[in-house]
Amino acid sequence: MEGVVLAGTRSGVGKTVATLATCRALERDGATVQAAKAGPDFIDPSHHRTVTGRPSRTLDPWLEGEAGTRRNYYRPTRSARSTPDVCVVEGVMGLYDGDVASTATVADVLDLPVVLVVDAKAGMESVAATALGFQRYASEANCDVEVAGVLAQRAHGGRHADGIRDALPEDLAYFGRIPPSDDLDIPDRHLGLHMGEEAPLGEDALDAAAEHVDVDAIRAVARAPPRPATWPETDDRTTARVAVARDDAFRFAYPASLERLRERADVVTFAPTDGDPLPECDGVYLPGGYPENHARALADSQTLEALADRASDGMPVFGECGGLMALSQSLTTIDGDTYEMAGVLPVDVEMCERYQALDHVELCAREDALTANAGQRVRGHEFHYSNARPDDDARYAFAVERGDGIATASDDDAGLDGLTEYRTLGTYCHVHAESGAFDRFVDAVAEDAP
Repeated sequence: MEGVVLAGTRSGVGKTVATLATCRALERDGATVQAAKAGPDFIDPSHHRTVTGRPSRTLDPWLEGEAGTRRNYYRPTRSARSTPDVCVVEGVMGLYDGDVASTATVADVLDLPVVLVVDAKAGMESVAATALGFQRYASEANCDVEVAGVLAQRAHGGRHADGIRDALPEDLAYFGRIPPSDDLDIPDRHLGLHMGEEAPLGEDALDAAAEHVDVDAIRAVARAPPRPATWPETDDRTTARVAVARDDAFRFAYPASLERLRERADVVTFAPTDGDPLPECDGVYLPGGYPENHARALADSQTLEALADRASDGMPVFGECGGLMALSQSLTTIDGDTYEMAGVLPVDVEMCERYQALDHVELCAREDALTANAGQRVRGHEFHYSNARPDDDARYAFAVERGDGIATASDDDAGLDGLTEYRTLGTYCHVHAESGAFDRFVDAVAEDAP
């Protein structure tokens, strides 16, 4: 599967819209398109899926390692009924931004060319100068990245487009433009844009933008990354049955993680905010999401009460970020309203105006936990607007070696994460299937499965 990376000069330059327009243009040209996202993200991939109809892949060498990044890139070609022809990878922040997993790092690991998305609203020759600077910076920084050319964001046609194209040096291609349009704006909120299912781009606006993307030029530079040498074992299926929360409050789960759960266990989904009863299961996974937007519905639902009963009986429960919030004693919204949650973990959570943590994370297990054995390290990421206030006697499974976590240890100012009670684990850290955390979770669930 050949691919390209659409990278920005900075955050907010319009990478998501450019990616969606490129995907649509390729599809209209007859290609089967797979989208992906560089760096940890759940929101932009939801827009990718809305346009392509396929789950978007997260590509992050910090979370997945180099081999895992290549595996995740090629995973759709192993599982899909029809193999995608081309993959469009949306970058994160600016091309070179990010100390452990930049867009440039992803492009390097996958050996994919970079199409630079440049804001051309008030420039022509300066667009070319910007692209040339990004191209030359790769060699100056000893970074093995090929900047192949420019996709001009918010560029008009006629003289404006011609001026940009003519100013580019021969080794920087012109891949087209995204015309300025209010219909291409995606509303945002805390944590980022609205999800793709909530605020999809209009079909007419997307089609109009796609008309100006040079599909032939994109396909001409696209190439296939090195294939992974190994894949996770698929013959270690268990008899475990795992219930996964999937609704508007629990949206943030990587496709690869859900697929890995299904490879090793029987997975059934349920919607706590809709009042779905807790399914018959041996373990529960609560992904991240927006429980703060559905706090009343969760508080009124008997599902959390049933979950608390099963957790107190020793059933394994794993909650990530939003899942941690749902497992807490209480959740206070930004409006100051407080709602009772499941009460499994000894912590109260309060929403804040500003984000409280945003980083790649590395945890070291202080004791055996659902997702790691004592001494093992797990990599992930954290991004949340909530503040957790654990009880004084709370127990933690992980020491934080990178990132913030849930609390600070009084003895050495080290971070702590992984609140534990019974066989329940709640963390602010989102992990990926390539970390092995979900395999260890299934193993723990399978211990008591019939």
